[in-house]
Amino acid sequence: MKKNESNSSTEGSSALMADVARLAGVAISTVSRALANPGRVNEKTRARIAAAAEELGYTPNAAARNLRVGKSNVIMIVLPGSLHYGASQIIPQVLEAVNRTVIRNGYNLMIANLDRDESSERHILDLAFGGTVGGALILSSQLPVVANRSLAEAGLPIVSLLLDMSDTAVPSVITNDRQAVKEAARELLALGHRRFFYICGPSGNYHDVERYAGLVEAVREAGLSEDSVTRSGGELTYQFGFETGLRAAEDFARLAEKPTAVVATSDDMAISFMSRVQKMGWRVPEDLSIVSFDGSPVCAYCAPPLSTIEQPMVALGETATEVLIARMEKSEVVSDLRSVIPSRFIRRESIALAN
Repeated sequence: MKKNESNSSTEGSSALMADVARLAGVAISTVSRALANPGRVNEKTRARIAAAAEELGYTPNAAARNLRVGKSNVIMIVLPGSLHYGASQIIPQVLEAVNRTVIRNGYNLMIANLDRDESSERHILDLAFGGTVGGALILSSQLPVVANRSLAEAGLPIVSLLLDMSDTAVPSVITNDRQAVKEAARELLALGHRRFFYICGPSGNYHDVERYAGLVEAVREAGLSEDSVTRSGGELTYQFGFETGLRAAEDFARLAEKPTAVVATSDDMAISFMSRVQKMGWRVPEDLSIVSFDGSPVCAYCAPPLSTIEQPMVALGETATEVLIARMEKSEVVSDLRSVIPSRFIRRESIALAN
């Protein structure tokens, strides 16, 4: 049995990089460079390495194909910040869905944190312009820009996830933030609520703008003015959702006329807010109905169980990755610039008829 036949049932084998180098007649460092950054290795050498790697079963078939054409098989996902988001498991859920889809298609995943500081953005741009990555997913953040150099100019396929950039020709896979909040607010209005307390995300943030607009549209449909909505928050990022909720509880306590319904733009904010106001003496839902956004599993185990708008994180992650891979492979199937996957409202015991 030939070597390549013995390894045909697996994605890779125990073959070492040294074996590939020996068979291709190149240095080990050249093999390493070709696998990590094929654009920096000349075509003839790349072809020898690809053939050797394929014969030994050293890399997935997709990686060998990419070596032959001088393209990286690495997909980079750029995160908006810390992996830790409290109870809201948006980033881990997205990463799991993206990684499954990447592996299924024979690609590799690179995770890049985007802390919005110059050094992290410069590093991301260096990876993109240097040919290390073949495509990029941008999760809920703007494209990195340093010294007038933007990721958009790197010549890579890019897909935005959870942030609509379709107006700048960046394919975007999003959920229906505005409509989802609007539908939840309609349920609260049907229960007789007429005064609302909205707990904000960071001021000017895309998600906060969309979600607040959904609430305002619903109250206006009901014949109420925007004055029926009291806002709290806007200073802290979503990573500090628990703190935002605690501050909102203090703001709520100071109001002379108390709203009867609360809409929080994240589960973390709603959880900490609900805990604090209950300790202050307000009952949920008898005195105050609460709805949150994200759909974290922990919401079902709050006291009372928290009504929430669940984002379809698995579907979003898989769809965005498939759109990106199709563009990387120049598939004949061209997706729309804007794909919307609806969220769903989960009603639990945290809402009731208004007093």
